[in-house]
Amino acid sequence: MDLTYLQRKPHRMSLSQNTTAERRSPSRPFDVKRIREDFPILKQQVRGKLLVYLDNAASAQKPQVVIDTLSRFYSTSYANIHRGIHWLSERATEAYESARANIQRFLGAAEASEILFVRGTTEAINLVAQTYGRTHVHAGDEILISTMEHHSNIVPWQMLCEATGAVLRVAPINDDGELLLDEFEKLLTPRTKLVAIAHVSNVLGTINPIRRIVELAHRHNVPVLVDGAQAVPHLAVDVQAMDCDFYAFSGHKLFGPTGIGVLYGKAALLEAMPPYQGGGHMIQSVTFEKTTYNKVPDRFEAGTPNIAGVVGLGAAIDYMSDIGLEAITAYERELLTYATDRVSKIAEVRLIGTAKDKTGVLSFIVDGIHPHDLGTILDNEGIAIRAGHHCAQPLMSRFGVPATARASLAFYNTQEDIEALAAAIHKSIEFFR
Repeated sequence: MDLTYLQRKPHRMSLSQNTTAERRSPSRPFDVKRIREDFPILKQQVRGKLLVYLDNAASAQKPQVVIDTLSRFYSTSYANIHRGIHWLSERATEAYESARANIQRFLGAAEASEILFVRGTTEAINLVAQTYGRTHVHAGDEILISTMEHHSNIVPWQMLCEATGAVLRVAPINDDGELLLDEFEKLLTPRTKLVAIAHVSNVLGTINPIRRIVELAHRHNVPVLVDGAQAVPHLAVDVQAMDCDFYAFSGHKLFGPTGIGVLYGKAALLEAMPPYQGGGHMIQSVTFEKTTYNKVPDRFEAGTPNIAGVVGLGAAIDYMSDIGLEAITAYERELLTYATDRVSKIAEVRLIGTAKDKTGVLSFIVDGIHPHDLGTILDNEGIAIRAGHHCAQPLMSRFGVPATARASLAFYNTQEDIEALAAAIHKSIEFFR
């Protein structure tokens, strides 16, 4: 397939050009106390203490509007979509496709057909590996990733390499957890057929310079897939401005339902890719001799999809857009600065990941305390964090640790949450002393 089109300037949105600015601007002042009222789970107690939820990089909590949307959809509008001619089916189809258009605007995609619904980031990456990858990657070719990738952006490419005879190359990072761009560029060769990179590291919080990465890859006519699972809850994303070729994210990290995710792909690439799965709706016609496939995006959405999940994800995006991505980013940066200062002052704590540009993730180890033990003690204080290798074992090896404790922030977290975390860490240190 000729990929010289990648050298062209990004095409403009077919929607009005003020749409992005409108959706990024907060419609009202940022008020974290009011926002917390929107999340019913934050009102409950855990082990006799008010819940402090700091595991947002694993999965975020859901605002009442998303919960209500799911309930209302199942109560008033549920039916299978696309194929029905009755009123409920038409209503459900309209809700489903309206959510697709909403996500198109959220990502700044040129066309709604560039938005594919999948189960999550993992399936999105596997889809690209098994369609674009199987078509374009052959023996001796190379796929380039980075040291900071989640297993979901490692294993599918290893499987593809094993099946095709291709080679996986890994760009290194520095001790702060930042991608070494000079080394990354050196690894781009005529053999490179795809770059797959995290927008934000789930362990380090590092924000990678995606636009620059895409520019370097496109100089070599190499398409770029971006794992955006940890980026979309925290940053405004415009796939056309990035000029990335694929962008994947999960709904459950974006304050939406589980079991729903999105793959954005440039129209020219999607139209040339073979189907990922066979079944209903992804076909135009079927005989025992031959099947012809549906147009994009339908050819990649076989069978009955997670209709309610799509509708709920649309509601989550509406909710975030109403608050404003710029306001969310600004608030979370202030909170991260506060948390970093507060936790790093604890003498026994070592932070893992100190990039200059990062989102709300604090990975750390405490001298003499295994992260799992720390997580257990914090849980007894009503504080939810993550402890382990965070599906990033090669990254753990890079920093010479088997695991870390990870506190990850969302826009409903507060300085009081951070104080509770710091107090619980001190309590853990005293317990093991």
